[in-house]
This record gives sequence, C-alpha cells and structure tokens, in this order.
Amino acid sequence: MHTNASDGWPTPLQLVEHAARRAGLDVIAVTDHDTIEGALRAAEYAARRSKLHVIIGEEVSSRDGHIIGLFLEHAVKPGLSAAATVHAIHEQGGIAIAPHPFWRTSRVVRAGNPVHGVGWLAAELPFDAIEVENATPGFYVFNRLARRLNMGLGAAELGCSDAHIVDAVGRAFTHFPGKTPAALRKAIETGQTRAGRRRYKAVGLVRYAAWGLNHQRYVAAV
Repeated sequence: MHTNASDGWPTPLQLVEHAARRAGLDVIAVTDHDTIEGALRAAEYAARRSKLHVIIGEEVSSRDGHIIGLFLEHAVKPGLSAAATVHAIHEQGGIAIAPHPFWRTSRVVRAGNPVHGVGWLAAELPFDAIEVENATPGFYVFNRLARRLNMGLGAAELGCSDAHIVDAVGRAFTHFPGKTPAALRKAIETGQTRAGRRRYKAVGLVRYAAWGLNHQRYVAAV
C-alpha cells in the first residue's frame, strides 16, 4: 500500500483509518516507493489508534525492476541490481518479494529507474514470496503469468493491494494462519499463505482512473 510519502493519494493516517474501519484487515504493509517514511508514520498512528498491525516495508526501484522488502529497519537504496537489492533486504532480516513480476510499461520516470517487475529474475533470485494477485485494474494477464511462474517455484504466494487510493485497499489480500505480523512472516517462510481478490465497485474504478491520469501528469512534469 502506498501513501502520499510517495505516489499514493491517502496520508498514512487516512490509510490506517480506512484499513482498520472498512477493509476488514488484520495486518497491512505500507510499501511506498524508495522510502519507509510513510510506513513509519502509519505504524505510529496504528499503534495509538487501532488494533491494526502495520509492517514497515518499501517498494524498491532496483535497476532491474520493482522489489518489495517487508519487516525493514531502514530504507534500501534504489538503483542497485535486483540481486543486490534482495541481499540488502535479507541482510537486515527482511522478507524479499517479487511484485507484479511480468508487468511492463512504457512510462519514463525520474532518475531512470524502471517501473516494471523483475521478470524471470523472480525465478532466479532467492525471493521469499511471489505476488500472484495484484489489485491494480487491468492486471489480470500479469497475475495469471505470475501464478504460472509460481506453480513451478512453489514459493509463498501473496495477494497485494498495490493501493494508491483507499478504494484499492484490501481488493487483493493474503490469507494466513493468525492475525499478527509475526504470524504472517511465519506463514511466508513456511508457505502457508493464500492469495485472493475482491471486485472493485464502479466508483473505485473511476477514482483509480483519475489517480492514473494525475500520476501521468506528475511523471511528465518531473
């Protein structure tokens, strides 16, 4: 999930309040692009105001594609190779995930970092889990390809909202035994996760389209 610490619309507080009150979730991971500031603020809010658990995460822009780190203590530097990024995540005791591995886009962003998945490197590097359900509208084919890949790998499967607006929160999700971050970590490490997805309401799709148009203008202006 993303906040306005990177390219999401909700503030960390708005994200926590929505996830706690309306999404029916026990644990969320805030994974802003190339920063953990949003995750730190979300975790602080959640600790004071709700029973929701927040995992500190980051969606790192490696030079080979996006990689998610969970259970982080400090941010991972963007622009490293995928292998070095996975190593940096593991070195601080984190969990390395290959999100939307087969997603591709023609967008150009600042600093020259790609905004796609790591592709077949998801099978070659020691990822702890593969994202097989991403809630972004239009990702059906990418999700199917990721599932096919993971059928051969047998890694833990994850469903991730990849939420940039609150309507996307919980639209893709991960079932696991327990209700805490520690239980989720154990489930990933032992392969006891199951990914799922819920349909969007029409208003959510409209808002996502509005976010996409706004984000394209932002990228063009940078």
